[in-house]
Amino acid sequence: MTLAPTLTLHDGLVLPAVGFGTYPLRGAPGVEAVAAAIASGYRLVDTAYNYENEGAVGAAVRAAGVPRDELVLSSKLPGRYHRHDDAVTAVHESLYRAGLDHWDLYLIHWPNPSQGHYVEAFATLLELRDQGLVRSVGVSNFLPEHLTALREQTGELPSVNQVELHPRFVQADQRAADASFGVVTQAWSPLGRGSTVLDEPVVTAAAHAHDRTPGQVVLRWHVQLGVVPLPKSGDRDRQRENLALFDFELSDDEMAAISALSRPDGRIQDQDPAVYEEF
Repeated sequence: MTLAPTLTLHDGLVLPAVGFGTYPLRGAPGVEAVAAAIASGYRLVDTAYNYENEGAVGAAVRAAGVPRDELVLSSKLPGRYHRHDDAVTAVHESLYRAGLDHWDLYLIHWPNPSQGHYVEAFATLLELRDQGLVRSVGVSNFLPEHLTALREQTGELPSVNQVELHPRFVQADQRAADASFGVVTQAWSPLGRGSTVLDEPVVTAAAHAHDRTPGQVVLRWHVQLGVVPLPKSGDRDRQRENLALFDFELSDDEMAAISALSRPDGRIQDQDPAVYEEF
């Protein structure tokens, strides 16, 4: 069994360098897949209120038998619950669904800037952190201007920012901004869900050179960028493959070639957080 190395967030939470994404794993098959991932060595498990699988994740945690304090369990607040009282209720409900007494990491799923309540949501999550219901507060899909607003209006910054990031959409400016704030970047859809990135010659050539799969090469690329990828797979062999990233290293040339696949319009579904909103 492989365990990923860890990094420490600015608030002291110790975060594995690779996590397990759970969308859209639900029901009994979802419990089985998440439990298998934990058995394979994943210690960071990422879910969300809107994934409708927090219950399955909680059941998988209990089925896997790994001590709770060895796991980092993460969920996300939906956009319809950004107001203070709604956010409090949503986090409690989130915990009830999962059968947990706290979340290790809780994120705002999208900023929904035209609604104008993401700072209120962040301040509420800080309150819940101080009450012990959440250990660390993060965000997802936040642009640099959203992070600046959080700092200016609350005096605090999130521990992580989970964004779309893969070789088709490298997010160099966003990663630089996150780093300047001391915020760790996580990657959703790190393998470019539904794209052909794994078939790119620079990826397959690196896979051949290191005797690895294209998926392992792309995930290793994330790790060397300092990004925490969150791959999802219901297949046990693939789950183990996606964790086996720490006994090889891509060269500078390989890193640059993979990064050069990025496109200005590289988002998978054109979900630009400046205008795209989810509730």
